[in-house]
Amino acid sequence: MSRSAIIVDRFAPEIRSLRAVFDARFAEPREARADRFVWDYWHVPDQYTALRTPAWTYFPRTLYARFHNRLVAWGRAHLGCHDISPPWLSLYVEGCRQELHGDLPHGPWAFVVSLTRWRGRRFRGGETLLLRDEVLDFWHDFASVRAVEQAALIRRIAPELGRLTVFDPRIPHGVREVTGTHDPREGRLVIHGWFVQPRPFVRGALPARALSARIAELTDQLGGWLDGLPIAGLVSLAFGVDRGGRVRAPRVLSDTTRVPRGEDRARARLVRRIRDAVAGWRFPAQRGASRVTLPLVFERA
Repeated sequence: MSRSAIIVDRFAPEIRSLRAVFDARFAEPREARADRFVWDYWHVPDQYTALRTPAWTYFPRTLYARFHNRLVAWGRAHLGCHDISPPWLSLYVEGCRQELHGDLPHGPWAFVVSLTRWRGRRFRGGETLLLRDEVLDFWHDFASVRAVEQAALIRRIAPELGRLTVFDPRIPHGVREVTGTHDPREGRLVIHGWFVQPRPFVRGALPARALSARIAELTDQLGGWLDGLPIAGLVSLAFGVDRGGRVRAPRVLSDTTRVPRGEDRARARLVRRIRDAVAGWRFPAQRGASRVTLPLVFERA
């Protein structure tokens, strides 16, 4: 399990249809249709340059709703986030880029869904850039005889068509400058935003009040377990509850919790302790089995 980035290829069957809508609007460069005049040229000197428009108004409503609902459902099941922020559709052509930055406090996970025709592209650049964990704590294992080049400092994630990239937005990130095309149909095209509103999600017969009671108990326990640990981030667990009320197969789905390097063993012990506590939960008998996603948010001032 990556604690920095999650990649899902061939994420949604709607991708090619969404891409076809965009291509149709730019098929005839000399046409001046109203739906071509919806782009904001977003330029912040030395930081951001791109063309953007609200994704939910750009595409046909039914088509976009299917994609949107799929993305929301994925976030609930895999991250414990109830919704997504209103997503942008962004286009990168010659000179467009994002310099390194961190997104705080938009949401615990950022997402990028690519509509880019990556294979056979005519441009250079366009990758999502993530500063590597080793750079964020550069001096921990520094060696005076070890050379350091860009690949060791920055991770590049290609926006392949249909790829969902999810990452911790606190990590300094950006988009490599696009060069080589002014044609919108040949640039980097992505839908992006943040997963937001982490909260428990139940599929099945388990009553919400029964889960809330267990969460309240766990919250009280955490006060003693933390013991001053300077932890920040989101850890999400998934588990089943059988008809008899017993917890089955608890596991950590995703984890962005961070502490200073010297405290990481304590952080890992805390996450295991939470998982073990959940494994011991008991609920009243229910009509059928349930699946639960449980996000826990830790914040540091």
